Amino acid sequence: MTIGTDPKTVVSHFFATFSTGDVDTILGGLSDDASWWVSGNIQGMSGTNSKQQFGDLLRAVAPIYKHGALRITPSSMISEGNLVAVEAESFAELTTGKTYNNQYHFLVEVAGDKVRRVKEYSDTHHMLETFSG
Repeated sequence: MTIGTDPKTVVSHFFATFSTGDVDTILGGLSDDASWWVSGNIQGMSGTNSKQQFGDLLRAVAPIYKHGALRITPSSMISEGNLVAVEAESFAELTTGKTYNNQYHFLVEVAGDKVRRVKEYSDTHHMLETFSG
């Protein structure tokens, strides 16, 4: 499927793909030199991950999602050049019985029809409480 190179379309398609939980397809939407940065100081989640490290992280957390995926739903996007600012909400039921429902701001850099860099800002306290223990 050809998605074109309009940055908002690329980002919208990427988050729709992300929400499927198919790690290989998610990684296919990232450029080879992609990085994903997460705010905060949570061991194993915060900081900068390469495409490979991000894939390893997604594969490690996939089994804890009751339905195999974390759904991320953008509510607004603003684009300037190859950058897209995204407000979004996530939702997943975990196999532990907990619910993960976070609010995000993403700054996404697009390169052609791929996502090149992501900066993720979210409630890291909620992330820590939900995924620890």
